[in-house]
Amino acid sequence: MSSLRVHSAQHTVPVAAPAGVVYGLLADAPRWPVLLAPFVHVERVDFDGARENLRLWHLRHGQVCATLAHRTLRPRERRVEFELHDVLLPGVPTSGFWDVEPDGADRCLLTLRHERPAGPFETPEALGTDVRTELVALREAAERWDRLDELLLSFEDSVYVCGSPEIVYDFLYRIEDWVELLPDVEWAEVTEDRPGVQATVLHTCDPETGRTLVSEAVRLCFPAAGRIVHKETVPPDPAAAHYGEWYLEPDETGVRVVSAHQVMLRESTVEAVLGGGARPVDARRYVREWLGRSSTEALNLARWHAENAVRRLR
Repeated sequence: MSSLRVHSAQHTVPVAAPAGVVYGLLADAPRWPVLLAPFVHVERVDFDGARENLRLWHLRHGQVCATLAHRTLRPRERRVEFELHDVLLPGVPTSGFWDVEPDGADRCLLTLRHERPAGPFETPEALGTDVRTELVALREAAERWDRLDELLLSFEDSVYVCGSPEIVYDFLYRIEDWVELLPDVEWAEVTEDRPGVQATVLHTCDPETGRTLVSEAVRLCFPAAGRIVHKETVPPDPAAAHYGEWYLEPDETGVRVVSAHQVMLRESTVEAVLGGGARPVDARRYVREWLGRSSTEALNLARWHAENAVRRLR
């Protein structure tokens, strides 16, 4: 009987941020989609203060992978232990830990170790690449720690629809039709190789600057829950990351439709987009207005479709 091969990888990087800040980012997994580039969506299933179960969707070699994670948080040791189960490879878990070691008042050493049974085409080099990618993403987020309040913004827009949640959801799902319906959408391409997992490319026009904004995104569609989450893989400047969600809240007479956004700004592009002397506060205002306008147009059109369908049935 042949023994199961196990690939392991461990890397340590210095981080110019306090150890407590870095551990806090590790522990707060639901915020990862806006902080860490590889992660598309994270849901906390349950949490007792020390142990938690998560559902993770992340990008690996350009593909969306779904994972179940069991984590144990050890704040005293600043360590997070985990076991990951790939949804497509049941019974083949990845285990490991994150470890944060102080290296002075405002610096630390961050270590990530993975151990995974080897797949038929998997190499230690590939696993090492995955580890380094996650480390670099976390380090980049952590080293903005003293400016995160300025660079991160979250907001939402909503409408109430006196109509069918199913019609509203169908409109939000069929994003390829928006080019015919929304004035700012110039071109749209949607690929759905797996049900409910969409890769999109949108060209939209910014009416204030006249420039065409190109965004590439992954969308995860959950029709039973009335939710569509989306993460831009190539967000237009001045956004460094953009994660959002459409969700429906039905009641006895209709449905509240919400568009929620979380955005991380890219400081180095603020002046290039908004002109010399522009500051992050100007970029916050610009992004809020630009995304809010697009969201509101889509929400209002979704309401029009649903409420007109109700009138046609009467």
